[in-house]
Amino acid sequence: MIKDIPQIKFSPKDTENFGFEIVPIEKIKQFKKQQNNHDSELPHQLKFYNFIYFTHGTGKHFIDFKWYPVKENTLVYLAKEQINAFDFSTNLKGYCIVFTEEYFVKSFSNVSNNFAFRLFNPQLFSPILQLPKDADFHTYFNLLKKERNLKLLNQKIIVELLFIILISKAEQIKQHQTHNIKDSSKIVFFQKFNSLIEKELHKSRSAEYYAKELAITYKHLNSICKEFVNKTAKNVIDDFVILQAKRNLINSTIKSNELAYKLGFDDPTNFTKYFKKHTGLTPNMFVKSVLNT
Repeated sequence: MIKDIPQIKFSPKDTENFGFEIVPIEKIKQFKKQQNNHDSELPHQLKFYNFIYFTHGTGKHFIDFKWYPVKENTLVYLAKEQINAFDFSTNLKGYCIVFTEEYFVKSFSNVSNNFAFRLFNPQLFSPILQLPKDADFHTYFNLLKKERNLKLLNQKIIVELLFIILISKAEQIKQHQTHNIKDSSKIVFFQKFNSLIEKELHKSRSAEYYAKELAITYKHLNSICKEFVNKTAKNVIDDFVILQAKRNLINSTIKSNELAYKLGFDDPTNFTKYFKKHTGLTPNMFVKSVLNT
């Protein structure tokens, strides 16, 4: 029987936790030595948000079925439901800045929807951000780490404000290292397109269907996708389908035919053919490859 990939929930170290924690990577490395704890070097699914800030060394990190190179001053963006795994074979050191969805929504309630959408969107941006050595980010992180460990008046407010500043500093750096999207109306359409795919996927995988639902032409939707991610609207849909399929397949609680219908396929055989066309593997072959990662 295939073993499910663990779903890791937010587990605060103290009862006074308010949905935010900073955990040294060294501590995570020690978890696998403790009885009944998941080995963090094996793929696992997050049920919270996580920024991994590597401060020393070089190595790699597994994110949604792909290994990414990381090194000193690398910041990794991990959203809730993403799959990840560490590699402790090298001298990597750093911290995990973990927080719940509730904390994320509360902290960024006063920023634009575009900012929140861009923050954890792997289609728009790489989950890896290389921080310059002289970036203000490092200073603010040290302040945040210090304040998080103090049990003083207004700690929650101070931590939340420093956290917002820290992530804003990272986003400023990201703007200089990636394509800067200036037309906010196009961002709105791309965001609606992604949300609609998630909601209507069981009904259709046709780009024309989504263009009609968005009340824009297929050509316009295609041009938006090409501008943002250099892909057609159909490519964006296919990428989403394959990612959802992979995330579901690693948990044996759902049967292959059930997953096929969930993703909008009338016949499980068609789903298998579709999956193999886009990945080069059958669903069973994919599961075995991940479990042997």
